[in-house]
Amino acid sequence: MNYYILVLAFFAIALIYSSVGFGGGSSYLALLAVLGIGFETLRPTALLCNIVVVTGGTIIFFREGQMNFKKIMPFILVSIPMAFLGGYWPVKQHTFFVLLGITLMVASVLLWFQNGFQKKEGNPPAWSGSPVLNSTLGGSIGFLSGLVSIGGGIFLSPVLHLLRWDVAKKISALASVFILVNSVSGLAGQLARNATIDWELAIPLMVAVLAGGQIGSRLGARKFNATYIKRITAALIMAAAINILIKHW
Repeated sequence: MNYYILVLAFFAIALIYSSVGFGGGSSYLALLAVLGIGFETLRPTALLCNIVVVTGGTIIFFREGQMNFKKIMPFILVSIPMAFLGGYWPVKQHTFFVLLGITLMVASVLLWFQNGFQKKEGNPPAWSGSPVLNSTLGGSIGFLSGLVSIGGGIFLSPVLHLLRWDVAKKISALASVFILVNSVSGLAGQLARNATIDWELAIPLMVAVLAGGQIGSRLGARKFNATYIKRITAALIMAAAINILIKHW
């Protein structure tokens, strides 16, 4: 029964997170940790689910014309090797969970309040940044995301909203592709350190998030009103952060 509930929970998380361009890795990690899944198993499992969700989302955002590759490439190029380094970096279990909890708590607060700083359609961006600054931001978040086994969108997206980098859907599209490349790179780093993948656990969860992600991405890219769903997402992230810190502080 608990296993079926886990599958349904992964479906729901993927639906909610994908609608704002995220993969859901934070909540996947929290749920797997609560169930006592091994430290070296839950990290690649969460990244695999991230990859499944945001692959579909990235394709949908691309078809919707929401991606400007000239603007997003500085964030992506440096983040890929840094995410690999973060995934390869040796980290103790206690340190990993404390770092994860703290970073998720910060991301939750930023995500909750970001709508007040959101750029409106038709207005020029308040900040675009130089390629060097954007690459530095992307690389820093890429390393952190590789280290904590999250694609990094929940860190990048609130920062870009606060800076009014672009409209909400453009930022969601960037977050989606950012999570995709960093999840792949972070997973590669973990596998290079001989991380194990429990395919018997991972495959049903990947199927569940594929279904949830397809539904959520279509709602988000076409007609989604972002305010309330972002706050639901922020609340889920905060709940995950508190749960992780209570168990591992």
